[in-house]
Amino acid sequence: MARAIKGSLVQCDPSIKALIVNIDAEYKDIVIEELDDTHLLVDPAKIPFIKRELNILLSKNMYNPDDEVQVS
Repeated sequence: MARAIKGSLVQCDPSIKALIVNIDAEYKDIVIEELDDTHLLVDPAKIPFIKRELNILLSKNMYNPDDEVQVS
């Protein structure tokens, strides 16, 4: 018998999709189904968590010229 699972469709570029899949690999039960290169079906209750984790990951990879060491 078929079961229905409530999910939210996430459309993003492939690099963000890869980050979400990596978050799912670490925490589990976030991604319900990978649909294609730019679409995921995710647990709607986990969307705020996904956004928080993405912001953390993206802020680590952001270039900030003030962080550069000044050589005198």
